[in-house]
Amino acid sequence: MAQTIAICNQKGGVGKTTTTLNLGAGLVRQGKRVLLVDADPQSDLTTSAGIEGDKQENSLGRLMYLATENYKPVVKDAVIHHNEGFDIIPSNLDLSSMETRLVNAMSREKVLDNLLKSVKSDYDYILIDCMPSLGMITINALTAADSVIIPVQAHYLPAKGMTQLMRSIDMVRNHTNDKLKIGGIVMTLVDNRTNLAKEVIDTIRMKYGMLIRIFDAQIPVAVKAAEASKAGQSIYEYDRDSKPAKAYEALTKEVMRLAEREKHRDEAAIAR
Repeated sequence: MAQTIAICNQKGGVGKTTTTLNLGAGLVRQGKRVLLVDADPQSDLTTSAGIEGDKQENSLGRLMYLATENYKPVVKDAVIHHNEGFDIIPSNLDLSSMETRLVNAMSREKVLDNLLKSVKSDYDYILIDCMPSLGMITINALTAADSVIIPVQAHYLPAKGMTQLMRSIDMVRNHTNDKLKIGGIVMTLVDNRTNLAKEVIDTIRMKYGMLIRIFDAQIPVAVKAAEASKAGQSIYEYDRDSKPAKAYEALTKEVMRLAEREKHRDEAAIAR
């Protein structure tokens, strides 16, 4: 069964989408079967994969709408196979109406979880790109996830918003997904030439490092990563020798090692 990872931070512009795309592509390069889920009505992940979300009749919003109408949508109908080897469920503006629609839905926090259960056996990893808010769609993503990876920009204000996100994760654990783990914090858009970046990273490590994994891999600020997204490609396809590509490759291997440890721990717990 797939490891489901939500890439989440309520602050926008911290590299969630870029991390989702390149972590997914990196896992494919390591021989893994990967599904990306665009859980943001702005459909940045869909666009970054070179797909025009508005032209897709089947999308995450459509699937969730049908599920709340008591239909049983076929999730595979919305899956697009990308030429870099991963699959993706695209998003478009259809998803924006789900925030209010979910308020009155039965089992409203578990709509996405129930949808993904039907395809979990087809993949090793499912990565969910969350929207930059802590509304019902993000709650759905966290409820469906085994773990959450938190991209944090090496800047004071994005780091400051961590407290609110931690509260939301605790709320999900207490009410809808008691098995949700924090996979770790990944520092993004890092400019090691500045004292500010170093100070923020030190502060994050000091405040959260004893409780939460801080990934060793740091994603540098680089024009190449933005250019790759604009071109509809992963950083590996766009420029595999760039610093961001090396950083995402290192992050991918860390995530895989973590997943393997969790798998062995769970197997040992079952054996006991």
